[in-house]
Amino acid sequence: MAFLHHAAAFTLVAALAVEFVLIRDPLTPALARRLARADMVLGLSATVLAVVGLLRVFYFEKGAAFYFHNAAFLAKLVLFILVALLSIYPTLKFLGWRKALDPAAVPAIRRVLHLELVGVALILLCAALMARGIGYFG
Repeated sequence: MAFLHHAAAFTLVAALAVEFVLIRDPLTPALARRLARADMVLGLSATVLAVVGLLRVFYFEKGAAFYFHNAAFLAKLVLFILVALLSIYPTLKFLGWRKALDPAAVPAIRRVLHLELVGVALILLCAALMARGIGYFG
């Protein structure tokens, strides 16, 4: 389960990095399709990450009581939810670009992707803190 969790996390980060790089180019139909594919990978990896992560918490690791008494875990979970909510805007724009491109939305998407990357970096910090046992208040 740990392997699946880490593989999904690395896939998510890679897909987000691809979006971040692609959104710098001028918006074309081909670019919009590539962004939509990268976003689909991001969404699928986030789903796998969430499902496997919850399975680890409730069935495969130290148990929910341990994790829910750890401030680093709670911060990680809240950050994951915030990043997921942030990702809705780019996803909706990418899907909308199937019908008509909207170059005016690109700067806002860039800002959201920056925020998502910051959120992911903070999630990684929380994971490192958890691994060191920092944040446990049980």
